[in-house]
Amino acid sequence: MIASSRSPLIILVHLSVLLLVALWTLPTAGLLISSLRDKDQLAVSGWWTALSTSSQNLTGRAATPEAQVERDGKFVIAGNLMDGGSAKISAFGVRPMQPAAFEPGTAADIGDGQTLTVNADGSYEIVSPAKMEGTRGQRIFYTASVPPRFTLDNYREVLSAAGIGSSFINSLTVAIPSTIIPILVAAFCAYALAWMPFPGRAILIAVVVGLLVVPLQMSLIPLLRLYNGVGAFFGVPAKTYVGIWLAHMGFGLPLAVYLLRNYMAGLPREIMESARVDGASDFDIFVKIILPLSFPALASFAIFQFLWTWNDLLVAMVFLGTGNDELVLTGRLVNLLGSRGGNWEILTASAFITIVVPLIVFFSLQRYLVRGLLAGSVKGG
Repeated sequence: MIASSRSPLIILVHLSVLLLVALWTLPTAGLLISSLRDKDQLAVSGWWTALSTSSQNLTGRAATPEAQVERDGKFVIAGNLMDGGSAKISAFGVRPMQPAAFEPGTAADIGDGQTLTVNADGSYEIVSPAKMEGTRGQRIFYTASVPPRFTLDNYREVLSAAGIGSSFINSLTVAIPSTIIPILVAAFCAYALAWMPFPGRAILIAVVVGLLVVPLQMSLIPLLRLYNGVGAFFGVPAKTYVGIWLAHMGFGLPLAVYLLRNYMAGLPREIMESARVDGASDFDIFVKIILPLSFPALASFAIFQFLWTWNDLLVAMVFLGTGNDELVLTGRLVNLLGSRGGNWEILTASAFITIVVPLIVFFSLQRYLVRGLLAGSVKGG
């Protein structure tokens, strides 16, 4: 009876979860489809039309007068606008403002007694009563129904760009230490706040919680000035990997300490007391008991920290620089787009290239994510 009364609620919960998953997955699916589409089709229609035929206004040019041949006393230039493609022309014109002035197969007057005929398959003929002169071919404006086309050209353009390889290494050099260092520091701090009583511990916990709400942009410039002052005192250059590691450590420590402290505080006290009875020191308890048991929380923070440092651009530009040798992957991809957003069609391919490594990290550690996020939320009886 209880099970039957809960069945509609369970079904509703499952449907809600499926709806949320679909809403979160749909933009990513659209980004993937867009990254595989032809850039001309991407510019004129949305990703949801990727499997349907699209209508495009295109421009072609006929062959030059050098290609004309004499036929029945007239001079003819013939060719095909499609270059072997499968698109179908629905209309054509001889002026930019009238690309659909004539139907396929119609002879259009282009002046001087010359006529232009364009067929649906893209073949064309220019017929003139006199020999044609000049060095350029006639421009032809046409509307074509283009079937869906998928390509890897966008990915090739991004991967073949100069500096992508070195920027990828720079991002790894920034992200890996910037993930490991805060974990090591925060783990020691979290253990002390969870299991080592000392005066002012509650105040320190409150300070850590307060630091969680401090915006990065508010502390970025003061931190940079402080680092430059210390670097100048010790003769250390300002734009180094050490500087960006320390910056990411400072910005990531509040969340790391808060997350790990909550998890460690929920571990059974009996384990620590038994270890102390056996003569174990706090360091032994931390290394041999706390760290292995806290792996879910460590993995959860590692996911968040790596994703943030890998995708970061602001901190990398401030503390590392924007030179060719120091530019991280996100900065390199921004430069590919240009200052005016040119070549924006490669943005979709760039997005998927940047998320390859974070996806590997996430799926490797995702089974620990929920347990780590629920740290300290449930207490045993």
